[in-house]
Amino acid sequence: MRILFSHSYFLRFDPKQWETGLPYPPLGTLYAAALLREQGHEVSLHDVMFAKEPGEIIPIIEKFKPDILVLYDDGFNYLTKMCLTNMREAAFRMSKIAKERGCTVIVSSSDSTDHYEKYIEEGADFILIGEAEITLLELVNALQKNEPGFSSIAGLAMKQKDYIIKTNKRLVLKDLDSLPFPAWDLVDIKPYRESWINHAGYFSINMGTTRGCPFKCNWCAKPIYGNRYNSRSPQNVVNELKMLKEKFQFDHVWFCDDIFGLKPGWVKEFADLIEKEDLKFRFKIQARADLLLQENYIRDLARAGCDNIWMGAESGSQRILDAMDKGTTVEQIEESTKLIRKYGMKPSFFIQFGYLGETKEDIRKTVRMINKLLPYEIGISVSYPLPGTIFYEKVKTDLSVKTNWTDSDELALMFRNTYQPAFYKQLYRYVHRSYRMHLALDSIKQLLSQPAKASSNKLKKALSWFYYTPATILAKLKLQSLEKAAAS
Repeated sequence: MRILFSHSYFLRFDPKQWETGLPYPPLGTLYAAALLREQGHEVSLHDVMFAKEPGEIIPIIEKFKPDILVLYDDGFNYLTKMCLTNMREAAFRMSKIAKERGCTVIVSSSDSTDHYEKYIEEGADFILIGEAEITLLELVNALQKNEPGFSSIAGLAMKQKDYIIKTNKRLVLKDLDSLPFPAWDLVDIKPYRESWINHAGYFSINMGTTRGCPFKCNWCAKPIYGNRYNSRSPQNVVNELKMLKEKFQFDHVWFCDDIFGLKPGWVKEFADLIEKEDLKFRFKIQARADLLLQENYIRDLARAGCDNIWMGAESGSQRILDAMDKGTTVEQIEESTKLIRKYGMKPSFFIQFGYLGETKEDIRKTVRMINKLLPYEIGISVSYPLPGTIFYEKVKTDLSVKTNWTDSDELALMFRNTYQPAFYKQLYRYVHRSYRMHLALDSIKQLLSQPAKASSNKLKKALSWFYYTPATILAKLKLQSLEKAAAS
C-alpha cells in the first residue's frame, strides 16, 4: 500500500521553539516508516517541522496519492508529549484534508492516546494506542487484505457503527534491536543542519537507546512506552551512530531517553565501543540525581563523550520532592552536581514550580538551590497535569476550561494553587534573571582569584552583572506585587 507519513509538530506554531531554532527530526515517525517499508509497503514522508500551515500537505497528497495518511508524532520528544493545542488543531486539519481526498487516516501520538474520541470525531479512522509500530503494521496489512474486522488487533481505538471502541492493550516491545534503524533517508536534513549552525554553531541529531521509565513520579505521564524499561544493545546503537556519522557528519547527539543507560554495565560497554570505533562526538542525556551518584557510571559517560547531563532536579524543597513521589533528595542533587563537574561534564537542571501545596518557602529553597549550585543550563516549567497521572486525578476538577497549553511558552497554571497563573509566569522571569546574575557574580570571583585564566567569554559573563542585577531587582519587585495581589 502507498502510505504517507506526517506528524503534527509545526515549529512555527511554537514561537519560543521557532526563535530558539534547535529542532530535531520526528524520530518516532521515522521508526514507523522504516518498519513499514521493510515489510514491503511504499512509504513517503511529509515533514511539517518547517511548514507554514497544515494545507501544505494538499499537493503532497495529490502527487503521491496515498491510500493511507499516518499522522505519527514523536513519542521521544517532550514537546510532543506536552500535547499542545496548536499541534492538535493542525492534526485535525490534516486529517480532514486527507479524508476529503479519499485517504484512510491513522493517528499515533500522546495526545490522541489520551483523547482518542476527539480525534475520531475530527475524522481519524483509527487511533493507535500506546507503542504503535507493530499495531500500525498489523492494521495496514489488514487494510491491504480488506479484512472485515479489526477488533483482534491490540492497541486500537476506532468507531464501529455508532460507538467508539478500544481493543485490548498492546504490550510494549522488549527486543528493540529487532526494529530497523529510523528511515533517516526520508528526511531533508539540510534545514535542520542550517538552523542548528545558525543558532548554536554546531549540528545536533537525536537518537533513542531505550523506551519507557520504571520510576513513578506522580506527575509524569507515560502514554506511549509505559513503566517498562527496554533497551537497545550498545552495539546496535553504535552501529547506527557510525551510519549517521558517515551520512550526516553530526557534531553532537541528544540521547532522548527518559533515563539514559539505566541497565547495569550498559554505559561501560557503550563507552568501550565508542573508543574502539574511534567515534568523536559530544552528547547530552537525561538522568536522575540518585543514579548520578555512581562514579563508574559518571566516569564512563565522560569517556564516551557526554558533556551535558540534564537532571530532573524539579525542586529544592524535600517536601515537594516527596509529594511528587520523586524518590530523590536535595542532598543527592547537590552531590551528583559535584560529581558531574569532577569529570569535566556540565550539570543542567529541569525545574518545576507550582506543584500542589507549594509555598513561598518551597519556592525560596528552589531558587537558593539553583543559585548555589549554578547548573550549566536550567529548564523551568510549571506543573502540567496530564491524563493518566495521580497528579491529574488530584486537580482534574479544576481543568474544566483549560486542559492543555497552546504552545510550550504559555506556562499557564491550569489549576488552583497558592498563587495565580500570572505569578508563576513572572516567577519564571525572575528565576532566570537571578540565575544569570549569580553566574555573573561567579565569573567576577573567578577573574579576581585567577586573573591569569581570564578569557573574553568570562569577561563578557562578568560584565553581564551590570545588566542582570537591576533586571533581577525589577523582576522581584513585580513578583512581590503579584504575591500581594494574591494575598488581598
